[in-house]
Amino acid sequence: MEGIRIIMNSECRSWAAGDPVMEKYHDEEWCKINHDDRFEFEMLSLEGASVGLSWKTIMHKREEYRRAFHNFDIDRCTAMSDEELDGLMEDTGLIRNRSKIYSVRTNAQAVQRIQQKYGSFNRYLWSFTDGKQIDGRWKSLSEVPTVSDVSEALSKDMRKRGMKFVGPVITYSFLQSIGIVNDHLAGCEFR
Repeated sequence: MEGIRIIMNSECRSWAAGDPVMEKYHDEEWCKINHDDRFEFEMLSLEGASVGLSWKTIMHKREEYRRAFHNFDIDRCTAMSDEELDGLMEDTGLIRNRSKIYSVRTNAQAVQRIQQKYGSFNRYLWSFTDGKQIDGRWKSLSEVPTVSDVSEALSKDMRKRGMKFVGPVITYSFLQSIGIVNDHLAGCEFR
């Protein structure tokens, strides 16, 4: 049919197949370079919320997170009061974990300090790869790692700066989400 594109289900896309939200994320965002501080902070916050849960769970709550955290405006998240954050514990659209909710403000404050020192959160993040994307060009999903030297170094540095929910595995997923790491398989049409 004209105007309708049929997408073959590749191995790369298998973790997203059958779920329109996840398919859209795989096709349009995952491993795509994005240099916007706000977007990078959003992905950092969502990755933190996903600790111990599935990414699918968080992606299906993404709009609620955007609403609750002022579309991840870093300055507004930095200024959130304890009362406002405590109020989010009643929000059924979020993962109602106090530590995770408060981590958004804590991490926003750390991002602001990074912006002051580096000029942008983006510049800080890309400094860990000398501004170059890491492209595995894997042939099979079984080859894709869950942690790397870069994610370990970034995780360690972020924790030193006071950030929460930034272990090396979550940090690796974060690097994929903002395109510093490209783990689309070599034959994936969405590389």
